[in-house]
Amino acid sequence: MINVTLPDGTVKQYNEGVTAFDVAKSISEGLARNVLSATIDGQTRDLLTPLTADCSLKLNTWNDDEGKHTFWHSSAHLLASAVQALYPNAKFGIGPAIDRGFYYDIDFGDDVLTTEDFPKIEKKMAEIAKQGVKLIRQEVSKKDALEYFSARNEEYKVELINDLQDGSITFYESGDFTDLCRGPHLMDFSPIKAFKITSLAGAYWRGDEKRKQLTRLYAVSFPKKKELDEYLELLEQAKKRDHRKLGKEMELFAFSQNVGQGLPLWLPKGTALRKRLEEFLAKVQKQYGYVQVMTPHIGNVNLYKTSGHYQKYGKDSFQVIKTPDEGEEYMLKPMNCPHHCEIYRLMPKSYKDLPYRVAEFGTVYRYEMSGELHGLTRVRSFTQDDAHIFCTQDQIKEEFCKVIDIVLYIFKTLKFDDFTAQISLRDPNNKEKYIGSDEVWEKAERAIVESAEEKGLKTVTEIGEAAFYGPKLDFMVKDAIGRKWQLGTIQVDYNLPERFDLEYIGSDNQKHRPVMIHRAPFGSMERFVAVLLEHTAGEFPLWLTPDQYIILPISEKYEAYANKVQQMLNANDLRGTIDMRNEKTGKKIRDAEMKKIRYMLIVGEKEEAEGTVSVREHLKGDIGTMKTEDFALLVNNEVKKELE
Repeated sequence: MINVTLPDGTVKQYNEGVTAFDVAKSISEGLARNVLSATIDGQTRDLLTPLTADCSLKLNTWNDDEGKHTFWHSSAHLLASAVQALYPNAKFGIGPAIDRGFYYDIDFGDDVLTTEDFPKIEKKMAEIAKQGVKLIRQEVSKKDALEYFSARNEEYKVELINDLQDGSITFYESGDFTDLCRGPHLMDFSPIKAFKITSLAGAYWRGDEKRKQLTRLYAVSFPKKKELDEYLELLEQAKKRDHRKLGKEMELFAFSQNVGQGLPLWLPKGTALRKRLEEFLAKVQKQYGYVQVMTPHIGNVNLYKTSGHYQKYGKDSFQVIKTPDEGEEYMLKPMNCPHHCEIYRLMPKSYKDLPYRVAEFGTVYRYEMSGELHGLTRVRSFTQDDAHIFCTQDQIKEEFCKVIDIVLYIFKTLKFDDFTAQISLRDPNNKEKYIGSDEVWEKAERAIVESAEEKGLKTVTEIGEAAFYGPKLDFMVKDAIGRKWQLGTIQVDYNLPERFDLEYIGSDNQKHRPVMIHRAPFGSMERFVAVLLEHTAGEFPLWLTPDQYIILPISEKYEAYANKVQQMLNANDLRGTIDMRNEKTGKKIRDAEMKKIRYMLIVGEKEEAEGTVSVREHLKGDIGTMKTEDFALLVNNEVKKELE
């Protein structure tokens, strides 16, 4: 007999060799109908995996992330099965589950796939799913695996197998389709009731621009058609909120082929928005004892070799910059941390100088593949709201709590109300992956866990997801339409202080190594603005929006009065413009609505005579006529309330 521990702490006894599916059936028939996969001792497995020793067991349904991942991974095999039936000459790359759905990279050879082909693929998927085709796992030797896929001219699978160790290779057979896959998978395709191929794109094999471009089919699937319909409605909302569309309409940012791919140009209104975000965070940081610094956009290659970033980001960086001096080489900086380590080193530190908190809005550069670039969320040049805290072991928890306070204040102010903090710890069974002693790791991990508990955060814990240099805390935010984004990270680092030989003199008059905390509440200004745009649908709070008002004179006769109104509003710290175009007032209003300007101030003969403005609010319509100074008071009171 073996003991199986369930998530609620209940321990049940079963015969050795019982499967996770058997356990589900023993609990209830309803659970057995809905279970999709099993997490056994922290590893997600097929339901038919035999339990051979005492273990912990979590049975995953559609309500669990692990269940969705299994469902979507199996759906990728369903998609590939349908493609193989319709396009016998197709060759298959990889087909993973992603955050929302799945994709498969496929070489269609001479066939050219378009969106018009989607319905027939979906129809074939429905046929296969209805048959309840089973997914059967097989362990295969490397020799047999190579022979199998070589005989079928599956060059991409052969290449993948060549990178694998013998004894670690598994196939999944589903009817006529067999795939190289680690799993886990559903027992059969029957739970997959609704699906939709959402788009196609080009994807270079293994992300290498020098390799062949495959066709990537993106799709999503659900256990019920109602859930698919809701998701498709969500996609329509997402299109309306697309930051690329809104950024163009609101004149915030742009891209130019003459400047280069992935290099955003911040337009005046976008720059003003971004500067206000920076000023907002800088003010908060000052209250928490940070000092602001600025570092160059480049650094000597040896700096990044010392930090390890050259080794880590070398392939993802721009070409090394050579100078006329022999042997002198520079890099566009991929990270700000090495520069901050050098700032720490400039002056001797004692324990009385710690914590030492260095902050910078530092621009960094990564050479992202052109196919991976996406608006502001994936660019080649981005500015991090970076800060690094150098502290003692005993100060880690207090500093963590203070950083959490900053993150929570930002989220509250910007109305990111639905978020989870992910605690990433090291794998206790694979300690050789990490640097630092057990003692310092235990202290750092305990500090993170206790800080999160103290602040009442809703958390999930991921074992084995820590960076090699230390544990971390990431904030996963849900936006207004339910999509998850990572915004904000706090990381403990023992690696860089060691690499840069950083020291401080302790109270014992001996040299000690400080601990480094990396911290970025926004993450990057580009990505944060993109997420904020989509979260708010461009309806920014008044304190942040580029234009709080626009003055609309009904004819040229009232431009002088419009200028007088603007001068008074500017004197009251309001931001806005005048629409001087020779257009009808109705068109000016429609254009202002498109640009999501909160208040439209219409001025004509009556307003000039009475010293008033006729106020119209975005999406609400006319709210009345008022004195200009009363309008200024209304806006300033609203701004004050937003920032309380």
